[in-house]
Amino acid sequence: MPFIAVTALSHVGLIREHNEDSLVVGPWTLCGTVTENPQTLVFPLGNPLVVAVADGLGGQPAGEVASALVARQLASFGPSLGAEEALRDALDVCNESVYAAAGGRPELATMGTTVAGAVVLAESLLTFNVGDSKVYRVYDAAQDGLRQVSVDDSPPPAPGRRTTSAVTQTLGGRLEFSAVTAHVTASALATGDRYLICTDGLTDPLPDDVIEDLLRVHDDGRAAFELWKAAIEAGGPDNITLALVRIGE
Repeated sequence: MPFIAVTALSHVGLIREHNEDSLVVGPWTLCGTVTENPQTLVFPLGNPLVVAVADGLGGQPAGEVASALVARQLASFGPSLGAEEALRDALDVCNESVYAAAGGRPELATMGTTVAGAVVLAESLLTFNVGDSKVYRVYDAAQDGLRQVSVDDSPPPAPGRRTTSAVTQTLGGRLEFSAVTAHVTASALATGDRYLICTDGLTDPLPDDVIEDLLRVHDDGRAAFELWKAAIEAGGPDNITLALVRIGE
């Protein structure tokens, strides 16, 4: 019987005082916790299953509140996210909810979060993002290795720099309500497909070729740990949250 295996972890990194990332895997959420030990959950392939990360905006208040709110809403919406329109509507509701939660509360003003993830269906997969958290499809070496399928909402980095911390579109994050246009892509699904979903705490310190090499030589449980370890050894400048999704049989 086909199944979905999801291996995930979330960690504060070495610089931040607390974890503003949140994670959703089906009905399960992990919000603001810290672990370097990957956990694997297995689900039957069939009903819609959402796997996503949300990265609360640093430098603004209550990022962890915004990311947790979005993770929990996506978990509750998950079984109904069987079509692109339903997914876009759900992300619009998440955006509205962040603004509503912040309304009239100075300690939550301008709180916001990015989000990126996938909804796994019986025969297809929907990837989505708002902001600069990422979704990659992992190919074998003969098929170009690693390919980003999310679309970064960020300006080009400055000359001589590989990354930028600027984000042009988020859920919440402003004093006045701003609608979002989520990036959603549908693709066919097959046994053996493998995806990486992560916050920029992984991709800012690690270039894609390093991520690709670790994914090529390790199975998912070990790969998740080695990715975290590499980001820590590269300075661990931000919270690190990742999920590896594999379709098996």
